[in-house]
Amino acid sequence: MLVVAALGGNALLRRGEPLTAEAQRANVAGAATALAQIIRAGHRLVITHGNGPQIGLLALQGAAYKPDDAFPLDVLGAETDGMIGYMIEQALENALGHDRAVATLLTQIEVDPRDPAFDRPTKFIGPVYDKAEAERLAEARGWSIAADGPHWRRVVPSPMPSDIPDLKVLELLLGHDVTLICAGGGGIPVVRRPDGSLVGIEAVIDKDHATALLAHKLNADALLLLTDVEAVFRDFGTDTQAAIRQLSPEDAVRLDLPDGSMAPKVAAAATFVSGHDRFASVGRLEDALAMLEGRAGTMIANT
Repeated sequence: MLVVAALGGNALLRRGEPLTAEAQRANVAGAATALAQIIRAGHRLVITHGNGPQIGLLALQGAAYKPDDAFPLDVLGAETDGMIGYMIEQALENALGHDRAVATLLTQIEVDPRDPAFDRPTKFIGPVYDKAEAERLAEARGWSIAADGPHWRRVVPSPMPSDIPDLKVLELLLGHDVTLICAGGGGIPVVRRPDGSLVGIEAVIDKDHATALLAHKLNADALLLLTDVEAVFRDFGTDTQAAIRQLSPEDAVRLDLPDGSMAPKVAAAATFVSGHDRFASVGRLEDALAMLEGRAGTMIANT
């Protein structure tokens, strides 16, 4: 099978951990072990990943250096893709004993400049703050902020992905049996100008929606959305919570789920599956192969 797997932020940085290279390397090594099992089982694999904490940190560093000359989010996204892709690539090569070709590709993802998301920022980036500190920073730096559980974070526009200009390169590499790391952080957001050329835009695309588009364009057999929760739950966080083991795409989109965490994963999974003979699964990173085999996570498929 051709499998597209999206690594949630926990694959790189667990909540509360410092934004250090050492912490990220340790987490990536664990992720690579789980992903290597999929390849060893005989499947082809394409890997995507998040970049929220990392791109936020780069933005803070740029603002501390020259606030008026800070690099835009598309450039920072490309920087994080190179950094994170390098870590995943190296860890996966080590986990596979260097007997498979692995490559990281910076991937442009096209969005619509008229997307209403540009008027309603929702994508969390950067570190967490208490409310008072977040409000102080928002006032000083012109940020939009929102509650992320008990904490507060910066939010930026998150337009829907519409096309993948680099698709031919991805298909070429897959045709040579290369394990790909691409579309990191939802890909590098670009818009098409009237003359057909591309230019970057200030945004961070949702990783799960970009991954679903990528999986669809590549005609993948399965989409894995890997996080730190074992499945999709009804009434999550309450005394009556219950894991859901299987869903149709129609039932999936009817669930009332948190916007900042599980909702985009389930929506992306439903979009990928709808009208096709393929499946998606949401669950824990360490259960990746078991999810692929239908033994763990929440499977979303047409019944």
